[in-house]
Amino acid sequence: MLGEIMTEVFSVSGLFTLLMLLMLQAVLGFDNLLYISIESKRVGEEKAPMVRQWGIGLAVAFRIILLFIIVALFDALAEPLFGFHLTGFFEGEFTFQSLITLAGGAFIIYTAIKEITHLLTVDHIEHSEGGKAKSVMQAITLIVAMNLVFSFDSILSAMAIANVEVANIVSASGEVIDTFKGTVTDCKSALISTPIEGAVGCRPGKDYQVWLMAIAIIVSGIVMALMADAVAEFLKKNRMYEVLGLFILFLVGVLLVTEGAHLAHMKLFTFTIEAMSKSSFYLVIFVLVVTDIISTNYQKRLWRQREAELQAHGESESVVAAVDDEMDRKPPIFTGFRL
Repeated sequence: MLGEIMTEVFSVSGLFTLLMLLMLQAVLGFDNLLYISIESKRVGEEKAPMVRQWGIGLAVAFRIILLFIIVALFDALAEPLFGFHLTGFFEGEFTFQSLITLAGGAFIIYTAIKEITHLLTVDHIEHSEGGKAKSVMQAITLIVAMNLVFSFDSILSAMAIANVEVANIVSASGEVIDTFKGTVTDCKSALISTPIEGAVGCRPGKDYQVWLMAIAIIVSGIVMALMADAVAEFLKKNRMYEVLGLFILFLVGVLLVTEGAHLAHMKLFTFTIEAMSKSSFYLVIFVLVVTDIISTNYQKRLWRQREAELQAHGESESVVAAVDDEMDRKPPIFTGFRL
């Protein structure tokens, strides 16, 4: 067993697939890391690093367990659990996967809106860590739970990459008796030369490279654990980017909600809800980041111009220093608002 796994991992195709999986985990893991950084600050500065490390460690362990469950029950998870058919108003066939994706996306949207509202209403933002304080167990539980929600998307995407074509040997009733590593044509030839009791034919199938996906999850978990404190510290020192992060988190929630609605084939007033494409998602993120950078630089330029005007009119050094302090204390943030 171990020998087969090592051969699969260290083959040319296996290493290439592993590289693709690691790139996928890096892209899809950003929003997860952002959520972890924001949620961990609820427990205070002293306990936050411990919460991040425990949250990531447990999340990786549960993600690997979830990987094996999804692969084993892939067809069952896609089976409808219940549906609504209010023609002309609301329709949908809900699966376990669609329900988890919808609920997770809705919770992320709620979290982002709550945090943005908090930033707009709190009196002393520079001394605020946002929202209501949580216990260590509550924070770790939320981190692990949301990581599992993110896992559905990343695991299903990984399954689309890490698989090889095989042929399923089936009986007269359509039950899979065995798996043949090769094409359907090769499988039929093998059955002719070496018949298998009860086998009547072969049909296309896929063999998912679970161990490659598990290795990618472990490596990405290690990288997240190493980067979590740095990301949290960066957001703490650059509060203006926290708003940008919250808007990105909001978009992640929208992405998950639309994906869950698409999986459930939801219709509102005869309009079918389509999943937000990944390309559209990343384009919007790119536009947000560029807009934030331009807005920040423009606002700094206005502050410098104001400082120069004060100096030209002979304002005292204390006034100019106050302007500089105001610029540092209230850096510009996304869409022109200032903290």
